[in-house]
Amino acid sequence: MVSRSFDGEYIARTIEKLGFVAVRGSSSRGSATALLGLKSQLEQGNLVAFTIDGPRGPKDVAKPGPVLLSRACAMPMAAFYVALSDAWVLRTWDALMIPKPFSKALVRFSGKIWVPVEAESDAQMAEFQGQLQAALERVTRFAEEHVARVGSAEFPFL
Repeated sequence: MVSRSFDGEYIARTIEKLGFVAVRGSSSRGSATALLGLKSQLEQGNLVAFTIDGPRGPKDVAKPGPVLLSRACAMPMAAFYVALSDAWVLRTWDALMIPKPFSKALVRFSGKIWVPVEAESDAQMAEFQGQLQAALERVTRFAEEHVARVGSAEFPFL
C-alpha cells in the first residue's frame, strides 16, 4: 500500500519498476479502497506490505490495517524491519533512511500472526494489533543490534 501523496507517487513508480503492484491509499485517505485492493492482490496469490506506521505516524506504531486485512483474508501477518549500517537520515516525521554506498542492510521478519475470522470485538482486535506491535519492536531491536555484524566472520550467515 502506497500513499496517494505526491511523495507516494515516487514510491509507487519505484516499486512498480521492481515488479510489484502499488495499491494506492493510506489510513488517512482511501483506506477502504486500498484494503479492498490489497485483499484482491492476496486472493490472486500475491504478497502485500504496509508501511506499518501509516502516513502520519506516530513513528514505529502499528496501525490497524494489517490486522483488519489478516482477519478479512484469513491469512497471517508478520512484521519486518530493515536496519542499515550507514545511512542518511532525513528530518521527516518518520526519520526516513537512505542507505549510503556500501552500507550493510539486515532484514528481520517476525513469525506469523494469525487473526481469526471470528475476532470481532474491539478488545480482540486491539490484542492482535498489540501482538503486531510487539513483533515489530522485537525485529527492529534485533536488526539494529546485529546489522554491523552482517558478513563478518563472527556472524557469516547474516
